[in-house]
Amino acid sequence: MTQKPCPWTGERVFEIRRALGRRLKEAGIQEAEIEARHMLGAVLDEWPDPDLRLDKTGAQALEAMVLRREAREPLSHILGAWGFWSLDLAVSKDVLTPRPETERLIEIALGHLGQGPLKILDLGTGSGAILLSLLQERPDAMGLAVDRSPAALQTAMQNAQSLKLDTRTMFVEGDWDAALPHGPFDLVVSNPPYIAHDEIATLEPEVRRYEPVLALDGGMDGLDAYRAILPLLPHYIKPGGAFVLEIGADQGAAVSDMAQAQAGLGDICVSQDLGGRDRVVSGLCN
Repeated sequence: MTQKPCPWTGERVFEIRRALGRRLKEAGIQEAEIEARHMLGAVLDEWPDPDLRLDKTGAQALEAMVLRREAREPLSHILGAWGFWSLDLAVSKDVLTPRPETERLIEIALGHLGQGPLKILDLGTGSGAILLSLLQERPDAMGLAVDRSPAALQTAMQNAQSLKLDTRTMFVEGDWDAALPHGPFDLVVSNPPYIAHDEIATLEPEVRRYEPVLALDGGMDGLDAYRAILPLLPHYIKPGGAFVLEIGADQGAAVSDMAQAQAGLGDICVSQDLGGRDRVVSGLCN
């Protein structure tokens, strides 16, 4: 029996991009055109003449990627990497894919950093996106990354090594208090799990099927991690140092009230992302 030829074989890149966009859109992918460009770029390494025709090897690689994406596997997992801030980061099923809204945390954190040598703590580091972005911006800083997941720490270590930031980064496996022997710190940052437990089943397939529940589930009301982290901050942070925490869009009032009630913390501020949604709670240690 004659084997059915792989889709895309011999087709022009320009035509493939349009057809691929339509196919992804039919699968429910919101940014289908952008993702089609990413997939073709991964297969071709660079954008060639749009009249170039895709060979069999490239066509097979592209079709394999499309089938995985149609099953709603995140594009970041398929590509094995994702862009965040100024970095290209390795990602996997063991870490959250870095989101653009988290870049707001980076902006606020950088505004809290003074001059001279610094120590930064990242609680629940995942891929290392937050800490490594800050270290890239501040060559005079040292960082400590904490995560309960050994697999997540492996990904963060891989990223630190590829970015040549591993000599300024230490990794500790453990819970929120695991870094206490290594303090105090000038800055504590965290993007902890903040999705309410019952809401996880309502998330997009890319999230609920493929991203680690450990990094998503914030307990019944989504606030468990903040209840654990906020009392630790006065023990972690130098006087005058700062903390910057990512929050869910409906959690600004709750988390800021919790921070205000915590002895040793002050100047509490809720900041919004580019969409106008509450995204970050920050403050200082008295």
